[in-house]
Amino acid sequence: MLSETIKNSLSLEKIYKAQQSIKGVVQATPLVFMKNFSEEYQANIYFKREDVQVVRSYKIRGAYNKIQGLSQKELKNGIVCASAGNHAQGVAFACKKLEANCTIFMPITTPHQKIDQVKMFGGEFVEVKLFGDSFDDSQAAASIFCKEHKSTFVHPFDDLDVIAGQGTIGLEILNDINSKIDYLLMPVGGGGLASGVGSVFKSLSPETKLIGVEPKGAPSLTTSLKKGENTTLDEIEKFVDGAAVKRMGELTFEFCKQFLDETDTICEGLICSTILKVYNENALVVEPAGALSIAALEQHKEKIKGKTVVCIVSGGNNDITRMEEMKERALLFRGLKHYFIIKFPQRAGALKEFVVDVLGQNDDITYFEYTKKNNRAEGPAVVGIQLADKDDFEPLIARMKQKGFLGEYLNDNPELFQFLI
Repeated sequence: MLSETIKNSLSLEKIYKAQQSIKGVVQATPLVFMKNFSEEYQANIYFKREDVQVVRSYKIRGAYNKIQGLSQKELKNGIVCASAGNHAQGVAFACKKLEANCTIFMPITTPHQKIDQVKMFGGEFVEVKLFGDSFDDSQAAASIFCKEHKSTFVHPFDDLDVIAGQGTIGLEILNDINSKIDYLLMPVGGGGLASGVGSVFKSLSPETKLIGVEPKGAPSLTTSLKKGENTTLDEIEKFVDGAAVKRMGELTFEFCKQFLDETDTICEGLICSTILKVYNENALVVEPAGALSIAALEQHKEKIKGKTVVCIVSGGNNDITRMEEMKERALLFRGLKHYFIIKFPQRAGALKEFVVDVLGQNDDITYFEYTKKNNRAEGPAVVGIQLADKDDFEPLIARMKQKGFLGEYLNDNPELFQFLI
């Protein structure tokens, strides 16, 4: 449990002080009323646009607030951090601004777009070291390096100055809105954002319901709350790289437990569907972690009707090379993409029969792999089919069975399906 001293150290005064410390370096990002989302969910929906922040995420707030408060001796000894990308960019930007050298550890799996951005923001003051498959692996390596070189470690979330910096988002939201906020949706990875903003809202807008949103594949907070203690996950899905941590902070777990009214987990398919939706409808580029709060609207659509809701869009550092994967995941989630092992009779005209008599008018073959290796009566082929409407799935299955083509449905077979997606 947090001591009263630590609880009180995350005071509103500390967050106001952080707001002054980052002024002129960090942007006060817009709070935007979203007409299309408001109409769809019959509510007043606002996006807090941290995706247009100076480093395209809110992480600059905490990083700069922490680093600008260090002594000259600490700055001279160098800065070290571990990050999946956005915190690294914030640290790099701050170190270049303050002319302090920094060594940044990032997972090998980090999108190249984020690595390039870190190098761009830090320039000659930053050195990037790629280590491990997850943030937790990078953090362990960074801690060892920091001790060996007597440098200052800037934690991405489990630090009071970092948390206070993130809390300035809450001050801006409340300053920019004239109506009561019924629900505030926030992404949760390590918990720094939810801790800082949660502290502000519990002081200045206690009637607002605070919901922390995690990726389903990395539910650190949800798992810890169920077990009653901060818990390290054995395995995580790394797709939502900005919120994929095996263990959240010790400070942030206690703060989130104290401030949040509820938590929610979002499957990666819905996240991808949301990314495509905001891009197509609003021309917004958001990263997977940045889409978490927006995706949560779908899971809370009944209770938010007629309410005022703010979604914190935490970042827009999306790697364009991942878009095909996101489109695929979105189609699978919406029930529009299906993979099968099809049993083709090894005779002329079998494929034509499948196309004419089995496929629906609006069905499209998007994947086909078949090799005739023997003289058996049937030859299996892996076929991917995209539907125009998810309701077309059952009729498709019925026609496959009737014509004797259905071998195996692969979407429900993770061991085989992983080789396709």
